[in-house]
Amino acid sequence: MENQIVQHQQPAVTVQQPAATTPATVLLYAMEKGADMAQIEKLMDLQLKWEANEAKKAYVSAMAEFKRNPPTIIKDKVVAFSGTSYAHASLGNVTGAIVDGLAQHGFSHCWDVSQEGGAIKVTCRITHRTGHSEEVTMGALKDDSGKKNAIQQVASAVTYLQRYTLLAATGLATHDQPDDDGQGYGDGGVTLAEKWCGKAVTAKTIDDLAAVWANGSAEIAEAKDADAYGQFKAVCNKRKAELDAPKSPVKSSRVASIVGDVDGDEKDAD
Repeated sequence: MENQIVQHQQPAVTVQQPAATTPATVLLYAMEKGADMAQIEKLMDLQLKWEANEAKKAYVSAMAEFKRNPPTIIKDKVVAFSGTSYAHASLGNVTGAIVDGLAQHGFSHCWDVSQEGGAIKVTCRITHRTGHSEEVTMGALKDDSGKKNAIQQVASAVTYLQRYTLLAATGLATHDQPDDDGQGYGDGGVTLAEKWCGKAVTAKTIDDLAAVWANGSAEIAEAKDADAYGQFKAVCNKRKAELDAPKSPVKSSRVASIVGDVDGDEKDAD
């Protein structure tokens, strides 16, 4: 009789992991055991605090992910009056760049605006989908610079505060952002971007803009200022679109060819 080897398969053993202990599970257990209302209220309060802490941790984690690849915010608007010229990022440019990135990580934002006399206060609140929110508040007087009427003075101050509270709440900044839109810039000088963006915005004709582009791009390339180059190029393209017209196709194509030629030298400003 031949010996036979019989193999016996052992039944698989399933090990159940204990459920994570949270205030909610403790609350359910206490209710099942007939806890009184005072105990239940304390456990419910503990649950709310636990949820708030978890939401805050989720907020911090999501914000860190957002800042791993922050949006680039370029100054796209130049203001010139009474001998002053400075560049800044418009509210639309700031929100357009930031809001989409925030939404990808579960964030939304809103502003609260209030006014007492001539003082204007704006609060920007960033809220994560888990419920946690953080806010930044700034205040200022009405902006009476230039030739604004009373309503425009308020609107300008509100827009300014909305722009900078959003930047502060997200911890971001525009490229070469000065402390006050460039008006308090040290000894009164301006950056290369502000200098040439101001000239581009005030160019009266396509020929004027072509000359501004040629001179400005050369100076910026020599300084190897990539940020200034990007801002200057964006403003020139915008001004070109404003000046461009069907009646002058030769002139407009001339600026396009000049901008295209300098694009090849963009690496020089790195």
